[in-house]
Amino acid sequence: MKFIKTSLVLVSALLMSCAGADDGVEATIRKNVEPKLGPDVKIDAIRATPYSGLYEIRIGNEIRYTDKTGTYLFAGHIFNLKTREDVTQARIDEVNRIKFSELPLELALKTVKGNGKRVVAIFEDPNCGYCKKFRRETLAKVDNITVYTFMYNILSPDSTVKSRNIWCAADRNRAWDEWMLNNKQAPAAPAGCTAPNDKVLALGNKLGLEGTPAIFFADGSRIPGAIDVAAMEAKFASIK
Repeated sequence: MKFIKTSLVLVSALLMSCAGADDGVEATIRKNVEPKLGPDVKIDAIRATPYSGLYEIRIGNEIRYTDKTGTYLFAGHIFNLKTREDVTQARIDEVNRIKFSELPLELALKTVKGNGKRVVAIFEDPNCGYCKKFRRETLAKVDNITVYTFMYNILSPDSTVKSRNIWCAADRNRAWDEWMLNNKQAPAAPAGCTAPNDKVLALGNKLGLEGTPAIFFADGSRIPGAIDVAAMEAKFASIK
């Protein structure tokens, strides 16, 4: 079902926190909205907002809005014109935040530069051109960083083969760099060597990753897509 995306604006001196919808309103919204979203689409959560009688609907990592009767559906972003904050994006960032400590880092490659104090986890496909560019133009120029790389194979069957060969190499970190930076493929994996490809794929699906690279920071926030050095440094500076 297609909806016209509408940007919603709100002038407010103070935005209050959202509260859970009461049972009656939530039941009404689910009854009237959920069937219109498609046969396999389910509403994960419904919350009352402090603006204009709208209710927030969360569907996976997406945010939509409706009225208490579930008659109208709004697809767009709400902005606080006083603070110039995109409150919808702030909510999306909150929904997408993870517990970094719960990532299964044993499934990732690990590289350390400098003191390694700044930590990120990156999901990359070995056949992703943007990932290679990000490696060359950003990560190569950032110091004092620890990088956990999850080989997330979503582009082709060949991605799975390349990831297994790299994981099973004598020096998997070097094999990854040789491929991503120099296009030098790792030797074929020896018989009997297994790679965590399936586990990483399941993890990425659980996190709702639809593309690579996907960057997670120590505070649990994420950035989908490649960024430049300035944006990377700015992000690190914003993390307390």
